[in-house]
Amino acid sequence: MVEEAFYAEARLYDLMFPGGGASVEFYRAQAAGSGGRVLELGCGTGHKLIPIAADGSSCVGLDLSASMLAEARRKADEHGVVLEWVQGDMTAFDLGRTFDLVVIAANSLLHLLEADDLVSCLASVRRHLAPGGRLVLDVFNPSVRMLAEADGVRRNRESLSFTDPDLGRVRVEVAETYDALAQVTRGTWHLSTDTDPAVVVAPLELRSIFPQELPLLLELGGLRLVSRYGDWSGTPFDGASPLQLCVCEPR
Repeated sequence: MVEEAFYAEARLYDLMFPGGGASVEFYRAQAAGSGGRVLELGCGTGHKLIPIAADGSSCVGLDLSASMLAEARRKADEHGVVLEWVQGDMTAFDLGRTFDLVVIAANSLLHLLEADDLVSCLASVRRHLAPGGRLVLDVFNPSVRMLAEADGVRRNRESLSFTDPDLGRVRVEVAETYDALAQVTRGTWHLSTDTDPAVVVAPLELRSIFPQELPLLLELGGLRLVSRYGDWSGTPFDGASPLQLCVCEPR
């Protein structure tokens, strides 16, 4: 998959996206009321799942990237937290058990570019939900204006730049174009320092899922949208909301 190179440097990824904050607290609260068995798809380095496991839930994290899972295991061991890590494809998986809560956080669902793959993933989630179980996910709310500005020009992302103990200050620049027919943003991420102009050069493709499209995809996967929020505080979703934070259940 195109994004494998993007996630190959898991330690740098964590410095660029340190996690924490309101999103983690939201998912911890969801897990606390779920019944105890939690599966996260696209779990990455465990930003959300390690705190959930530390709260006492029985957790499984599934991710395609061996590098990300290795870093997740290291961090879990460092914190003395026991949970299960599985390398696998969220498009279609069979873990042989059910869960009270399935989480797909931080736009992870958007790595599935084709509608058939999205439906296959959601159907797999449906099969893994215990009676009364829920799927909770978050994806960005597409901005037509921002998509139109994806013109292929390489631009600085100062808010994502970071300092690495070995490399020093690492700049992050991104060049993106938007394929309106496929609803896919195709980008190249450039991480550089004063001495190395190409610490990481990696492609990343993410699909857009528009607000009226999302309930239909869920329906095709055997799920229904119960509630949708526009931010981590639970504000009702509207057209100006930055994200679609969705609570779903089997239909």
